[in-house]
Amino acid sequence: MSSSAPSSALLDRFAAIVGEKHVLREAADMAPHLIENRGLYHGASPLLLKPGSVEEVSAIMKLASETGTPIVPQTGNTGLVGGQTPREGGSDIILSLERMNRIRDIDPVGNTMIVDGGCILADVQKAAEEHGRMFPLSLGSEGSCRIAGNLSTNAGGTAVLAYGNMRQLCLGLEVVLPTGEIWNGLRRLKKDNTGYDLRDLFIGAEGTLGIITGAVLKLFPQPLGHQVAFAGIQSVEDALTLFKNASSLCGPALTGFELMPRIGVEFTVRNIPGVRDPLETVHPWYVLIDISTSDSAETAERMTTTLLEQGYEAGLVQDATIASSEAQQKALWHMRESMSDAQKPEGGSIKHDVSVPVAQIPKFMHETAIAVMAAMPGARICAFGHMGDGNIHYNISQPVGADKAEFIGRWREMNKIVHGLVLEHGGSISAEHGIGQLKRDELGSIRPEIEIDLMRRIKMAFDPAGVMNPGKVLRV
Repeated sequence: MSSSAPSSALLDRFAAIVGEKHVLREAADMAPHLIENRGLYHGASPLLLKPGSVEEVSAIMKLASETGTPIVPQTGNTGLVGGQTPREGGSDIILSLERMNRIRDIDPVGNTMIVDGGCILADVQKAAEEHGRMFPLSLGSEGSCRIAGNLSTNAGGTAVLAYGNMRQLCLGLEVVLPTGEIWNGLRRLKKDNTGYDLRDLFIGAEGTLGIITGAVLKLFPQPLGHQVAFAGIQSVEDALTLFKNASSLCGPALTGFELMPRIGVEFTVRNIPGVRDPLETVHPWYVLIDISTSDSAETAERMTTTLLEQGYEAGLVQDATIASSEAQQKALWHMRESMSDAQKPEGGSIKHDVSVPVAQIPKFMHETAIAVMAAMPGARICAFGHMGDGNIHYNISQPVGADKAEFIGRWREMNKIVHGLVLEHGGSISAEHGIGQLKRDELGSIRPEIEIDLMRRIKMAFDPAGVMNPGKVLRV
């Protein structure tokens, strides 16, 4: 793989594959594609290509392998670990899938949909809805993130509790390999035990093994009943008990159980236009409960009311509100989904996307808060997330009045504290955002040597020329 910028002649050869009107070369046009969403990574690239077909992607990768030219696949550029950002040297060419955005086929009987990798998630959701079906992946960035990126990071979102992450929501893939070869694995089958499952290698690989150009997605019947409640509680321990009760009462109808601290609600009400505090009284913690039923709206309402009444009687729920309309349901979810962005106006924020076993969440939150505050008095901890699947976004906002650059400079120190306790509790340092550049070196230090070696062997087998999204996930 070449580490120097491609020659102008070589750039012209790449551009000829897609046509000049589907190429970006100017610095101003390229700028939005060279920076990661949080501004942690700034890269450089001489060229951005927008292929319009699988064949064009194949031709690009064939030329890249022949010439040792690094290629960085990019979809919605919403990633948070630098996996989609080119490196600084200016040798990486960006390949954008934004033109490959077709809904190829929808089968409402078999509950499947075949889409291009560049389809925007919200468009996939809408297409499913138009056929009386639902695609359940839901993210705060669903209006701009794209399916290939969701698959490449094994995105989770807010409905993992009931439907699983992207690995569970995908039946088959179409992938262009680094060599330019095309693997058509667009199978609609739920049962297919014919050898190694290649699909699972590409899902979560962050574009280091190939470019996902198409996917078979699972669809589900739309729920007939849907209810959302927001409750104020005293402690994370109470939240865990309430979650256990909700799981027993609702079973698979429990589609979301989100944990939020008071400071997160305050940030969101203060910094996100239109957001209001759902409750009149102040509580240390809150949970957002989402219940979807297949039979009727009455069942969803009954489950929600029963759960909250039992919670009151047990002293778990201090106050609560139940959404009385779809607009109120969306408003409650909007507050939760805006909680990360609400931290930006508060200054610097050191963020962690981690997971621990659900039963360990209270102990992890307690021990980590003590350790963080001891290291950084005045830090504002905004830890929230998908309690039902153990995924906590453990974010730390700078102390009031602190210097932002100095605060961000302590990122690795805070990482060591938070991630150290995550590992002590049997958790993972990356729950749904991926490894990218941000956690690459840390991954190499926490996983067994044999595991890292096996990953390198897989990388070498698929990408012998080393051109596929280099510098991400593994240092090879």
